[in-house]
Amino acid sequence: MLAVKGQASSETGRAYALALGLWEQLGSPSEFVHLLWGQSTHHAHRGELDLALRLEERLLWLSHQRNDSGGLVLAHASSGRTLMFAAKFASSRSHSEKALALYDPISHGPLVRQLGFHPHVSARAYLGIVLLCLGFPDQALAQSNAAIAEARRLAHPTSLAVSLTLGSLPLWLVGDNAALGERAAELVAVATDQDFALWGAQGRIYRGWVKV
Repeated sequence: MLAVKGQASSETGRAYALALGLWEQLGSPSEFVHLLWGQSTHHAHRGELDLALRLEERLLWLSHQRNDSGGLVLAHASSGRTLMFAAKFASSRSHSEKALALYDPISHGPLVRQLGFHPHVSARAYLGIVLLCLGFPDQALAQSNAAIAEARRLAHPTSLAVSLTLGSLPLWLVGDNAALGERAAELVAVATDQDFALWGAQGRIYRGWVKV
């Protein structure tokens, strides 16, 4: 649903709401704590930032209570994203950097199956955008490039599509249309190959901008 319909679609929201209700009926088992992340993602991309932040606060509290490092990674990464949408860039940076510091590829490997992409890649890509908004273009591009390089090394198509999409925005904002054209072309190619309708559409938007 995330890759095909988009994070903000009503279908995605209904799927997460149903799963979250079942999770609560089962006593909120820790192996499905990522459902809070999913529902917050849905609300954040619909601009319902207060709802998203409340879910992230709940995820952060629950993960602290259970000493769940994986849940903390998700809570900080998700909070970093939502706070970026809210233009609270300093707080966003702090949460994203905490997510990156806590992430362990071995112990947090199951998160990739639960989310559909590597949270470390996503957090680094969002951090790239935030650093640009804070006035650090060189650091921003370095983080964006590192996120894409990591996704390529992992050979994980969804993570690559996410990193290319988020990594296109800093290039657009700094006006590097040549690099943006190359990145958009790669994004469209990956999305077409994997039937990622959402990220394919975003790639075509950036490619259209370069042509204009």
